[in-house]
Amino acid sequence: MRKNSVKNRRINDEVQRALAGIVREVKDPRISPLTSVTGTEVAPDLKTCKVYISVYGDSEAGAKTMEGLRSAAGFIRGELARKVNLRNTPQLTFILDDSIAYGVAMSHRIDEVTAADREAELARGEETEDQESEDQESEDPETEDEE
Repeated sequence: MRKNSVKNRRINDEVQRALAGIVREVKDPRISPLTSVTGTEVAPDLKTCKVYISVYGDSEAGAKTMEGLRSAAGFIRGELARKVNLRNTPQLTFILDDSIAYGVAMSHRIDEVTAADREAELARGEETEDQESEDQESEDPETEDEE
């Protein structure tokens, strides 16, 4: 089975769905309740699986959650074997995925830059495109539908 085959993608999706439910069921106090499985990569031979985990919170919560997941890996693998019928149940490797936090940080930076640009334009006396479109909308008379 090739890595990007349709069958492998289906297995990845099914394993991800099952693991998302299993992680919520784990009763380890180290695992944050705001933990989500963002992706899985099952090897074509079904022997190994990389599980990408996202944790909402600070880096300490992420580290504790990863420690709890690594501790419960045997239990999680057993539950995965019961829920997903595969020839081999893959060995799970948990990887902390900070792409969501990175995306949020980049979004905040973009917002800061656009706000600074608007302030600079206003300081020079120029109108922004948003203000021009608002001015045009307020000048247009609204037509009412006649019944």
